[in-house]
Amino acid sequence: MALLAAFALIQGCGGGGGGAAAPAAAAPSGDTIAPPGANVHPISVNLGLVGNVNLAFTSVTLCAPGSSSNCQTIDNIVIDTGSSGLRIVSSALAASLALTQQTDVTGDPVVACAHFVDGYTWGPVKLADLKLAGERANSLPIQVIGDPDFPTAPARCAATGPSKNSVQALRANGILGVSVFRQDCGSGCAQPNNRGIYYSCASSVCEQTPMPLAQQVQNPVSMFAVNNNGVIIQLPSVPAAGAARVDGSLVFGIGTQANNGLGAATVVGLDPSSANFTTLYNGVSYSASFVDSGSNGLFFQDSMPVCASTSAAPGFYCPESTVNGSAAIQGAGGTSATVSFSIANAATLLAANPGFAAFANLGAPFAANGFDWGLPFFYGRNVYTAIEGAGTPAGPGPYVAF
Repeated sequence: MALLAAFALIQGCGGGGGGAAAPAAAAPSGDTIAPPGANVHPISVNLGLVGNVNLAFTSVTLCAPGSSSNCQTIDNIVIDTGSSGLRIVSSALAASLALTQQTDVTGDPVVACAHFVDGYTWGPVKLADLKLAGERANSLPIQVIGDPDFPTAPARCAATGPSKNSVQALRANGILGVSVFRQDCGSGCAQPNNRGIYYSCASSVCEQTPMPLAQQVQNPVSMFAVNNNGVIIQLPSVPAAGAARVDGSLVFGIGTQANNGLGAATVVGLDPSSANFTTLYNGVSYSASFVDSGSNGLFFQDSMPVCASTSAAPGFYCPESTVNGSAAIQGAGGTSATVSFSIANAATLLAANPGFAAFANLGAPFAANGFDWGLPFFYGRNVYTAIEGAGTPAGPGPYVAF
């Protein structure tokens, strides 16, 4: 059975983009995948640990801060352009790794509550040295999800949705968030009222606390030495019937090396506070739209029937026959591009192709003002995510390009 997944952080959503007329067509940019290199990390869309569809996974290597020998490589990590920061389920971490606990000004442990579209993660913030391909991020603040040595989530955190504090619930060993934001929360969490994201836990009591930017969970790419202004996700095209597995690349940097230039990609400026843009679909403007590799379908409002709860794809769209559509993506600054897509009967498609993990034509309903361009959007494209304030050949981020 295929389940819906959306790893976008709620605190990173909720604004709008610009608008423009006469959109240009944006076709997939091809199946050119960068080979492994110092700034290229392999990724794969596969069934993962619990039979996922349309989730891209990679591996990460963590070391105790300052150590070159006390390290662990962890696989089945979801690549997520809808959030920032590395989050690892505690059960996937070796006890011997002994990561350093982040503390507040009083010396009490810092614990984070990350609010995702489909649930929350709760766990301490710890420091680790991260290795991805030839890149390094030292003393990186990460979240350790579901650490049993810490109190359970306070009511304000738990009220944001179902718990994702285990491998089974998260459907992965962790999340590698590589969105346009440098931190998972930003300046809002540096204030006394921090949206219920960061807590100071003394003994069994956890209290909401402001958190300086440098101590928040960080987008690891922003801490790389050179290739630190964004990423490119490269995945090949997928046949209409799907594929058992597809392999691609996560390329670090935009315009910093010979293998990460923008070329003729369409650059879509984003709202700097929300990372949103506008999607125009069927005559309706969806101002809270975003690109999210951590969502396993295209999520948007439509009149198509939804698959039955007893089917192979509950919650996805199940039209009688494949629906071919298009929508205009409109970014801040006037950029606009038309994107074509198809939505198949998810229940029929998955039942006919058991064991397949990659599908370019899955869709599902979404919030009234949003359009979530999930992983199907990435197939056959180079999708760029430029970090806020970072210089690139197309100007500073935040933007997405494809």
